[in-house]
Amino acid sequence: MKSKKRGESTSGVEISNISKNGVWLYVNGKEYFLTYRDFPWFKNARVAEIHDVKLLHKHHLYWKTLDVDLELGSLEHLEQYPLKYAA
Repeated sequence: MKSKKRGESTSGVEISNISKNGVWLYVNGKEYFLTYRDFPWFKNARVAEIHDVKLLHKHHLYWKTLDVDLELGSLEHLEQYPLKYAA
């Protein structure tokens, strides 16, 4: 008997922790820490808003309720993305 071919992962992105210093994400088998200093949109967000994230096109994170879009590349190489949030 042969098993069927495995499908694609449906998890994509998971919020693994929300701490007083930032948010931990688990995406495609890799963990990222988003500090509130570098990603201030999440500091005063509700837990439900932070958890409402979608992974689009395998490299784009989108929080609709917070109106936040992030490329995975920006999480790995923040220095290559010089535009910063200004209140």
